[in-house]
Amino acid sequence: MLYRLEPRGERSLFWSYGSPVLAVILTIITMMAIFSLLGKPPVQGIETFLITPISTASGLSSLLVRAAPLIMIGAGLALCYRANVWNIGGDGQFTLGALAGAGLALALPNGAFWWEYPLVLCLGVLGGMFWAGIVAFLKLRFNANEILTSLMLVYIAQLILVWLVTGPWRDPQGFGFPQSAMFGAGATTPDFGTTSIHLGCLLAPLLALVLWQILARSVLGFQLRVVGQAPRAARFAGFSNARLTWIALLVSGGLSGLAGIIEVTGPIGQLTTTITPGYGFSAVIVAFLGRLHPVGVIFAGLLLALSYLGGDAAQINLNMPNAITGIFQGVLLFYLLGADVLILHRFRRIRPSAPEAA
Repeated sequence: MLYRLEPRGERSLFWSYGSPVLAVILTIITMMAIFSLLGKPPVQGIETFLITPISTASGLSSLLVRAAPLIMIGAGLALCYRANVWNIGGDGQFTLGALAGAGLALALPNGAFWWEYPLVLCLGVLGGMFWAGIVAFLKLRFNANEILTSLMLVYIAQLILVWLVTGPWRDPQGFGFPQSAMFGAGATTPDFGTTSIHLGCLLAPLLALVLWQILARSVLGFQLRVVGQAPRAARFAGFSNARLTWIALLVSGGLSGLAGIIEVTGPIGQLTTTITPGYGFSAVIVAFLGRLHPVGVIFAGLLLALSYLGGDAAQINLNMPNAITGIFQGVLLFYLLGADVLILHRFRRIRPSAPEAA
């Protein structure tokens, strides 16, 4: 008995927004099975992974800190994907943004906060935009696939980071560790009281909401959506594909760069060889889980941030490997993409013709 996928003809609005919830439920069930196979109590495993990390006030503040870069990068990627521009290099743009802003912070360690910190943030945004601009240039000038170019630039950015923190920018007082000096007070992201919540935790959802209004209520947002959904109609209407590609990539890169510089001037406080645990790649899941909607990205960012905290808790309390976070995210993406396929297609049984049956 053979089956084939055939288009449904129309997209179910209910399942378009319900499938992320279904994907999360199936992921939890699958993770329980994985915990059981590894000899861990499945209910305790899920409780440790999803509930224990946020059972305290400090855990909730850590969740917001982890979610901030995911929301910023995810919102920018959602904008790109809406315009049918497949930027996979959020991690590289995150790193270049961190490097661009950190360069000024290290060069002027005693600057006044009122002028140095805004300048550091601006340089972070410009660094991310520059790295995304390379992708846009290669795509429009040489028709290079932006998936490949943005992905390869991630590794180039990581190598530049390693070279700087092990060479020119290494802290001479750091006992040989591959890290830069701590940033001065004028280049440090302010936090709020005794919690770890910092300015980026408030800025991330605010930027996502601003992006939502741009997509929903502006001419530019309308053009980006039309280019993504109906490229031929966009060409007929006279929309410039090159201009919109530049805008989508520069905005996405700028948000990733902003996330990078806030991360290194806030929770980390210096440059190290591992300033990101893979936020740029996790943000791809955030964008799709949030249904490419900036508001959905906020909730998806919180869930993916919880997976990082849950992975840490599972390592400590259940002696689980570090890969448990990646397993959770991979299973979630698998179910999410599978649900998307079934939203657009249905299985149809192929009935053999009479000669074939004979």
